[in-house]
Amino acid sequence: MATLGTPVISLPRHPPTVNNDLRFPTQPLLPLIDQCTTLSHLKQVHAQMLKTSLFFDPYSASKLITAASLSPFSSLDYAHQVFDEISEPNLFTWNALIRAYASSPDPVESIRIFLQMLDECNECPNKFTFPFLLKAASELRASKIGRGFHGLVVKAELGSCPEVALELFKEMEAENMKPNDVTLVSVLSACAKMADLEFGRWVCSHVETHGVEENLTLNNAMLDMYVKCGSVEDAERLFGRMPEKDVVSWTTMLDGYARMGNYDEARRVFGAMPSQDIAAWNVLISSYEQNGKPKEALAVFHELQKNKGPKPDEVTLVSTLAACSQLGAIDLGGWIHVYVKKQGMKLNCHLTTSLIDMYAKCGNLEKALEVFNSAETRDVFVWSAMIAALAMHGQGRDALHFFSKMLEAKVKPNAVTFTNILCACSHAGLVNEGRTFFNQMERVYGVVPGIKHYACMVDILGRSGNLEEAAELIEKMPISPTPSVWGALLGACTRHGNVALAEKACSHLLDLDPRNHGAYVLLSNVYAKTGKWEAVSGLRKLMRDSGIKKEPGCSSIEIDGSVHEFLVGDNTHPLSKDIYSKLDEIAGRLKSIGYVPNKSHLLQFVEEEDMKEHALILHSEKLAIAFGLISSKPSQPIRVVKNLRVCGDCHSVAKLISKLYNREIFLRDRYRFHHFREGHCSCNDYW
Repeated sequence: MATLGTPVISLPRHPPTVNNDLRFPTQPLLPLIDQCTTLSHLKQVHAQMLKTSLFFDPYSASKLITAASLSPFSSLDYAHQVFDEISEPNLFTWNALIRAYASSPDPVESIRIFLQMLDECNECPNKFTFPFLLKAASELRASKIGRGFHGLVVKAELGSCPEVALELFKEMEAENMKPNDVTLVSVLSACAKMADLEFGRWVCSHVETHGVEENLTLNNAMLDMYVKCGSVEDAERLFGRMPEKDVVSWTTMLDGYARMGNYDEARRVFGAMPSQDIAAWNVLISSYEQNGKPKEALAVFHELQKNKGPKPDEVTLVSTLAACSQLGAIDLGGWIHVYVKKQGMKLNCHLTTSLIDMYAKCGNLEKALEVFNSAETRDVFVWSAMIAALAMHGQGRDALHFFSKMLEAKVKPNAVTFTNILCACSHAGLVNEGRTFFNQMERVYGVVPGIKHYACMVDILGRSGNLEEAAELIEKMPISPTPSVWGALLGACTRHGNVALAEKACSHLLDLDPRNHGAYVLLSNVYAKTGKWEAVSGLRKLMRDSGIKKEPGCSSIEIDGSVHEFLVGDNTHPLSKDIYSKLDEIAGRLKSIGYVPNKSHLLQFVEEEDMKEHALILHSEKLAIAFGLISSKPSQPIRVVKNLRVCGDCHSVAKLISKLYNREIFLRDRYRFHHFREGHCSCNDYW
């Protein structure tokens, strides 16, 4: 059992913001740029722009760059110096510098800047970029490079910038054009984005064999490439021989070990770092969270505060909120929300999405709606998160209403949106609506259905009893079905007791994933439901002989900022005696109103450890609910998170407890939320 306390931390300073609302034609300095006749005059305007912060406006800076590089009194050295001062040059600025160098005595610099642009600029090259590059290739008499640029112009899609960078570098090599360290950094970045380890290694060997002078930036680029391509061994060798290391070097190495799940080495590197900035802490928190270790992620977050380390930034908070979502740690998640407000941090789309997701997965749909309604900006991910929140709470009609409001707001839905919409239809039994959305995806919205959409549609059809239609949909899929698709059909067969189709689905699933314990569990449940006990025993024996074990059931509950976990029959909790005493009391009250345990959930191979009849009351979610009853105020809802699907008996018991003890219970299982109140569940027993 893990106990995680809520920290008290000092608030970080709010970072200064750049005024992006400056409107250029009304600024008195900008017309002066066009009136300059000498470089000295231009430098005076530059100085005034720095004083007034006008220089930090992208458009204004691009005007200055254009004058410095293309006017009759231009100076490319000065233009490049000005360019290097701009934190995020826009595409117009990049194009201006590329154009200037294309007509200079050093046109190869135009191509080098283009490679740098592919790495650093958020926008891909446009129709104004390539004429200057073609001119540079012409000046260099580099016909192969010129043909390469021409091919890019012809392409209808110019969105694959990393691929462009690699192809262009290969053309430069073919023309015997010597790349400098800036070019190599850009190429290594492209290799990292493409996960092209083989070519990345070739570039690193090029550095050694061609006598390119290594520096810290170049070594860090090589290190980053090795890590992102999954070769920690290469990264270790390079890191060991680097004469100089900075915080980027250490953090990259830390990230490499964390990506591989080698947390012992990651911790060793973290402890050896001369200084630990927030990026290093973020690597640990996010890697734990993304690898299914939310308790460890929160422990690192608490450690960060306890050690009075660097102040949390947006990445820290987003990762920590994701860990809270996994554990159902609403107290800590709510504390982070208050922290964001007190700090005066802008609630951007990333934070808004994370807060909505956290509140929804912790069972507080009202707070999720509150965050959504307070957001100034709502992108497709914010809308999709709210639709998902409504879907998991069984409010399918409301989810569809939000989808309509999203379209009214001129926000275009994406693949994630449709996954959430189809889930909403599945949980609420909206079969016809699900069919309509699925059929409209590509035809109306231009979103090609993927595996997740097909799995959702199979679930919609199968859950509603349309098993043959679901099977037919799988047969007609234009892409190969994955285990999730066959698993959706198998789960539906379990609910409706279709043995023949269940065996077919299970066979396909195990062909794709032979050690999928869930397939055995579901098929065994079908056999048990239809009285085929010999088949149940045969499956269990096959699992034992194959060394396949079920995932153990685990339920967690947060009380006063601490997360408590329970396994089936758990007796390790300090309050175990009180918990089991409460369970005996619950059993007595249930019996007094005529409750009879559903023994089929012992005979079936339910996603919980095998138990004897009397042990039904010991399922992990019942232990967590009992702990909630003795540890929280009667006015507080009980919020439980389970890693597997809740069994039918536990579902029935939770409904009765909510009525007998007059308590609201929120139980989140692997698939959805169950909100128990006054003897009823929000799922209406459709789950």
